Amino acid sequence: MRSAVLDPGGTTSPPLARRIAALLLLALTFATLLLVASPARAQGPVASATAACVADATTGCIVGTLRTAAGEPVVGAVVNVVGPQGDLTATSDATGRWSVAVTEPGEYEVTLDVATIPAGETLRDPANNPRTVEVGLGASAAALFPLGAPAAGAGGGGDDGGEPSDAPTTGADGGAAVPTTPGSTGSGVTAARVAQLTVNGLVFGTLLALASVGLSLIYGTTGLSNFAHGEQVSLGGILAYVGTQLVGLPLIPSAIIAVALGAATGWLQDAGLWKPLRRRGVGMIQQMIVTIGLSMAISYVFQFFFGAGPLRIVTDTPTSVSIGPVRITTTTLWSLAIAVIVLAGVAYFLLGTRAGRATRAVADNPALSAASGISVNGMIRIVWTLGAGLAALGGVLIGLYFGATSWYSGGALLLLMFAAVTLGGLGAAFGALAGSIVIGLVVELSSLWIPTDMRYASALVILILVLLVRPQGILGRATRVG
Repeated sequence: MRSAVLDPGGTTSPPLARRIAALLLLALTFATLLLVASPARAQGPVASATAACVADATTGCIVGTLRTAAGEPVVGAVVNVVGPQGDLTATSDATGRWSVAVTEPGEYEVTLDVATIPAGETLRDPANNPRTVEVGLGASAAALFPLGAPAAGAGGGGDDGGEPSDAPTTGADGGAAVPTTPGSTGSGVTAARVAQLTVNGLVFGTLLALASVGLSLIYGTTGLSNFAHGEQVSLGGILAYVGTQLVGLPLIPSAIIAVALGAATGWLQDAGLWKPLRRRGVGMIQQMIVTIGLSMAISYVFQFFFGAGPLRIVTDTPTSVSIGPVRITTTTLWSLAIAVIVLAGVAYFLLGTRAGRATRAVADNPALSAASGISVNGMIRIVWTLGAGLAALGGVLIGLYFGATSWYSGGALLLLMFAAVTLGGLGAAFGALAGSIVIGLVVELSSLWIPTDMRYASALVILILVLLVRPQGILGRATRVG
């Protein structure tokens, strides 16, 4: 009689045909995604998201930065430019910056499409939309569109739409623009602004937790730091974009399909890659290097087929509601509700189901779990599927929250995810939730005192300070060494 204990997971070795089938399914999934994306590359729906302009002897630049009244970058806003060179269009990127390259000097009329700015935001000076700038070859001209109510004693610029002071610029009237500090907040500390940023931090932290919990579960059950987890977040947002903008599906079906396909890629990854590597005894360092290579390969595939510009999952401007001094869009409220419900479901799965208890047992002691009859590889497969699905859902909701997704949206958040997991306690799923909330609040509230371009760095500084006091993290358990 053949023994059933042939691997550490307590299950028989799958036939070679099953591994080949898993690899073929994974390849088919990516091939389908790329085939759907190919027409987008040919037709150029992201063509308006131009690369940064560089002024030289034959080129002049019209530039600007769009930020909300709270200092957040405005992503995906459309700016139209009309002048001697004809009609030109630019779209603000993930940092809120946009630029248009011109080869004919002269006066250009610049118009901000107010339908593409976030709901609840208004132009500080609507009379200056459109506005006229004069640009020459070899120089840059700034077209500023500050958002929000006028601040007492404040000029334009900073996060309200200013440009770095080292750029030669002209204002709407042809005079010199007021130099501004890049990323400066432009408004003081007020109770209303603190309330707004606190709510933003709670929302961002909750959405970040969707991806961080999956990353923590994978680390807890396998010991693997998955540097390709950010691409799972990007995949969710891009799949939702493909569904809504290229296929023409409504948002909810597109989001459901994106999450399902994202979870499927997690299953396929473990079946075709990670389980064979574990079976062959490949060390954690080597597997981590594989995740780094996988991250780079997938992210550049995304960039090749979808471009480097922002991808708007929905183009409609959502309505906003006011709760005291806080303004929040209905889309954000729904995203927050979905995230809370899903996280509550994950908590119930881990605490109230046999599979969840088995998953926690594998995270605590894989060898003892296998001796107790638990299929370690089966539990790891479930964790990979669940973690990838949560990351895809996070990618969809974060893309809706920021107004757009991109080829590198998940990669930009990867360090924050690792910070949340480490801060909460390595391998502790509920610690990842707590760490994400802390990171979200720190990231948003830090913009009260430091430039918003540096707000992610502030979260990493807080991580270092907390670990100096409590090395095991907020909910992690101290372990004895030696």
